[in-house]
Amino acid sequence: MNETMVCAVGNVATQPVYRELASGPSARFRLAVTSRYWDREKNTWTDGHTNFFTVWANRSLATNVGASLSVGDPVIVQGRLKVRSETREGQSWTSADIDAVAVGHDLSRGTSAFRRPSKEGEPVAVEGRPEPTWETDPQSRAGAAAAQHPEPAAVA
Repeated sequence: MNETMVCAVGNVATQPVYRELASGPSARFRLAVTSRYWDREKNTWTDGHTNFFTVWANRSLATNVGASLSVGDPVIVQGRLKVRSETREGQSWTSADIDAVAVGHDLSRGTSAFRRPSKEGEPVAVEGRPEPTWETDPQSRAGAAAAQHPEPAAVA
């Protein structure tokens, strides 16, 4: 079956609502996505129209969404787009929902600390884990570079 997969970048507009259902955990929140464009007359970036989506997460994604997101957080959501139209009290309503497959903080606008949940659903303690060293000693870097790029052999 063909489904419309979307990737939306925006901000969490409402506090995520987490519920334990008979079918498993479920969470939902509203996502605000505002387009920006360059206004040549004002010579500045300008906010355009804001679209709101209801994002639905299930199972372990719901648990992690409920524990990780707050109002205002910049996020990226990937999932199946579902647009519904209905009539309520004589008025026509259209809603756009995203059945999320993945949700994460937008790291182009800030930092985030990832923690894996344990089997019981508790966050893993990060104390006691040494901070990795990403820098290389300059002396060992020169030796490693020479080892990676040997001198070409002379051709007689």
